Amino acid sequence: ACFRLLCSLLLPALFLSGILCICLVVLLWGVRLWIQRKKQLSSAGRDGKRPLLVAFFHPYCNAGGGGERVLWCAIRTLQKKYRNVTCVVYTGDRDATGEEIIEGAFRRFNIKLIHPVKFVFLEKRFLVEASLYPHFTLLGQSLGSVFLGWEALLKCVPDIYIDSMGYAFTIPLFKYLGGCRVGCYVHYPTISTDMLSVVRNQDTRFNNAAFITSSPLFSKFKLVYYYFFAFMYGLVGSCSDVVMVNSSWTLNHILSLWRAGACTTVVYPPCDVQTFLDIPLEVEKSTSEYSIVSVSQFRPEKDHPLQIRAFAKLLKEKRVGQEPSLKLILIGGCRNQQDEERVNNLKCLCEELGVSDDVMFRINIPFEELKKHLAEATIGLHTMWNEHFGIGVVECMAAGTVILAHNSGGPKLDIVLPHEGRVTGFLAEDEDGYAETMAYIFSLSPEKRLEIRENARRSVHRFSDQHFEDTFLLSVEPLFK
Repeated sequence: ACFRLLCSLLLPALFLSGILCICLVVLLWGVRLWIQRKKQLSSAGRDGKRPLLVAFFHPYCNAGGGGERVLWCAIRTLQKKYRNVTCVVYTGDRDATGEEIIEGAFRRFNIKLIHPVKFVFLEKRFLVEASLYPHFTLLGQSLGSVFLGWEALLKCVPDIYIDSMGYAFTIPLFKYLGGCRVGCYVHYPTISTDMLSVVRNQDTRFNNAAFITSSPLFSKFKLVYYYFFAFMYGLVGSCSDVVMVNSSWTLNHILSLWRAGACTTVVYPPCDVQTFLDIPLEVEKSTSEYSIVSVSQFRPEKDHPLQIRAFAKLLKEKRVGQEPSLKLILIGGCRNQQDEERVNNLKCLCEELGVSDDVMFRINIPFEELKKHLAEATIGLHTMWNEHFGIGVVECMAAGTVILAHNSGGPKLDIVLPHEGRVTGFLAEDEDGYAETMAYIFSLSPEKRLEIRENARRSVHRFSDQHFEDTFLLSVEPLFK
């Protein structure tokens, strides 16, 4: 009787599920055909032929960070190589015109495009803002990116789609509904095995609140959620035809999560090393003030508070009346109100530690001013834990500062490595380590510092624009076949 009851309930449920699955498949197939039809009806070029549309999904293309430099260099590279290509950028920067965005790319990065770019302005960028999802942020932003991707697909159906900002959940949308060849450039995995270990070990970090680390139940729940998300992330990422990653650190994580080794390559981000190498390198003249410069966007993971606390410790341990005086200059881009609030909090921290007069904030500055600050600086400072690459680190080394970066991620594995057996810079991990290493760098003779700076300069040629262009074109070639 029980078996009969079970069958009478289970069989209709299975039948209904089957019908719903068939309906869903038919619906999705219908949507795909409708989108393909829309694509065919799109306007042809002047010669009657439709240009090849290569679209980059980059909702914050006007932000001014390292990821944006990769975007504009990638577009310029394609424009140089392929004549029949029209580059499209999906962006949510509706507060600026296309001309202003292009002008900003030139002003900030010294990148001049060869041909015009088509901008598709998206109205629903708020769906990928972290502030919209106080809890389950990763999942919320990823689902939000699917809706934003759908808006992008409806507005313009490309032939080739490249996610250049890390929204992997948009990839299946463009591949299976848009019928596009798809690729991605991964700056930073949305979730990493390091993040899983932080939750597993109940460590408190900016993305793992204290109330979770103090509760075994909450930690276990978050760990299950992270494993589920990692599985989904791996699933959508593996849909890519071409995967480019920016460093050895990112490569290791993407290979373990996406398992797409056959189509994955390391493409180091383009760093404008030549412009910085043009800065003359000479033994420092005696000066009344030394500067320590930090170059990175004002985002939580960049850990600016660590820089300020380490600097305050350095000043505190400095002997009274000792010359020259020290200045910390924090240079970075502010993308939104949250970043501006973060800067205000950092200013409050400076007041709290009594170093306000010794710390300067330079926000959204033009390229020439950035170059000037780097040319005058003695130390280049970088404090992000597991920085995926670190364009700012390379720029500091090329400009001739003595780099002090975090002993993890890209700086440890790819950048601050001995060159021909010689020291190119320094690594540290905590407040004491940073303060002690800065003190050590200042204790060196100007001649010894010059030697380290020269070694660093010689080592950064492998991160040039030209090297990026060569490896990028080689990686995306399968998308154009």
